[in-house]
Amino acid sequence: MMPVSRQPVKPAMEISAFSYQKFVRFTLEQTQSRIDLIPLPLQEKYKCMKAVDQKTMLQTLSFQAPKIRMLRSLTIEGGQSMQVLDFAVFPEPEFDLPIFCANFFTAASMNIIVLDLNPLHDVTVQREYREKYYKSLMPLGQKYVELLPWGDKITSESLRFFSPIVIWTKFTSSQYKHDVLYSAFVDYFKAWLELMDHAVAETNASQILRNQEAQHKYLTWRAEKQDPGHPILTRLIGDALAKDLVRNFLFNGVATLGSKSFLDYFPEYRCEDGTINKRRSMIGKSFETRPWDASGEYIGNEL
Repeated sequence: MMPVSRQPVKPAMEISAFSYQKFVRFTLEQTQSRIDLIPLPLQEKYKCMKAVDQKTMLQTLSFQAPKIRMLRSLTIEGGQSMQVLDFAVFPEPEFDLPIFCANFFTAASMNIIVLDLNPLHDVTVQREYREKYYKSLMPLGQKYVELLPWGDKITSESLRFFSPIVIWTKFTSSQYKHDVLYSAFVDYFKAWLELMDHAVAETNASQILRNQEAQHKYLTWRAEKQDPGHPILTRLIGDALAKDLVRNFLFNGVATLGSKSFLDYFPEYRCEDGTINKRRSMIGKSFETRPWDASGEYIGNEL
């Protein structure tokens, strides 16, 4: 593997006409207008990397704040061939706030988009949690149903980590769609900040542990199965650094928030020899249309 350069690089906006840096700047400005963001040491470790092709730039930011365990972003600037944003905000375990999640991949001919306030607890079965956080947000989700329509089939095992307002879409590159996506990103992040502002810390120790385990389960799933950027990162910076970035940065907390393994949470993935089945999805219903109605009720039409 060729060495990965960590020397300073030019700002991302100078590299290509389209960049997700605008999205990141918006989140930092909005968050800092409400609370103080404190840089995490991880920000220095992964601050800026040049890929093995010596052209593609990877840039990261990470912060903590009251109510926020970690706010982090990864942007990949590959010119006209590839632009990536992986942005998330993880709450402190004292709060059962949803996890803000934005995974955007832009290539020359295709955009693959996931934008959501990922529920900490499964909204397909826990109605109280769904009512608490998503009932008032359904008009926001409906605003983008037609503008950014459902992307493709998805299985129920992945669906349990999505909310009724999830934007899961694909579209060919166009300025109009990118403008719509930015509008959705802005609206969803402002909605998350409003939830954060009104969130009250849990004092019940068992509920705090429940929130912590739920977040650890989410991180364990994403780190092992559901991050489509793994192959891209491996190609750009090599296998060892890619794995380190995924476990210790993108899904920081896998090693610290709990001790359960992936197979403890998801035993259905255990192979006869005790290893993990590498298939990304293997069980449950498959949905090619949005499985929630306009009020957030799970309708789950099976294919």
